Amino acid sequence: MTFTNEKAIFLQMADRLCDEILAGTYRGDDRIPSVREYAVMLGVNTNTAVKTYELLAREGVIYNRRGMGYYVSPDARQQILERRRAEFREQTLPELFRQMRLLDIDIAEIDRAWAEK
Repeated sequence: MTFTNEKAIFLQMADRLCDEILAGTYRGDDRIPSVREYAVMLGVNTNTAVKTYELLAREGVIYNRRGMGYYVSPDARQQILERRRAEFREQTLPELFRQMRLLDIDIAEIDRAWAEK
């Protein structure tokens, strides 16, 4: 994984794991890689992976089965969708609309581009 300087690495890792849940790589009650496995897989320090898993556990996206590892919460996908949709509406759309106004792009042009994709 290539990390950017825009966001802390553990947050980028959390986003990646959430992306994998949204994509269906991991489903509710599926076991995810151990902290060490995930750290090695992404080439990061184990402490960074620990921070990622602790964050996701606090948010209720994953849970720990003592001695067994971490698992995806049954409602994780819906929870991630709701949070990301809210972020999209509150952060991405206002900037998108601002750019559309500046560039004189109307919604019909966006509709056409959407239909082509």
